[in-house]
Amino acid sequence: MVLKNRRVAIIGTGVAEGSLYHLAEEVGFLLGKEGAIIYTGGLGGVMEAALKGAKEAGALTIGILPGQKAEEANPYVDIPIVTDMGHARNVILVRSVEFVVSIGGGYGTLSEIALALKMWKPVIGLKTWENIPGVYYVRSPEEVVSKILEFLK
Repeated sequence: MVLKNRRVAIIGTGVAEGSLYHLAEEVGFLLGKEGAIIYTGGLGGVMEAALKGAKEAGALTIGILPGQKAEEANPYVDIPIVTDMGHARNVILVRSVEFVVSIGGGYGTLSEIALALKMWKPVIGLKTWENIPGVYYVRSPEEVVSKILEFLK
């Protein structure tokens, strides 16, 4: 468990299906298997898939929720953090972690990438917004883990 208790956010689209969903699930699983604590925005799509994979690997999962109710969290959230802040909760999510992994995503994801870069957090991109200076782009879930491990050397 090389990433034991390392805090990793997995960000991405709230509506994901098919290959993108499975990709996020695999990233969550691989990071969780290495002992990482997985943070997301706690809702659906990539967030749900990543936490589903992380839970299957036995990882602790945390959801930073935009609304007022813990019940809004997807079923794979161990610890729901209720913010009642809408998109402003992205700051809390990014500030809480050491690494950010972006998978797919719309403008909310783009804002999280920008916040992470502004806060000097490493951002690893997998099938996400392209050509953003400072983002480390990879092609597979395994490369996500490898890239994070590179930062820890």
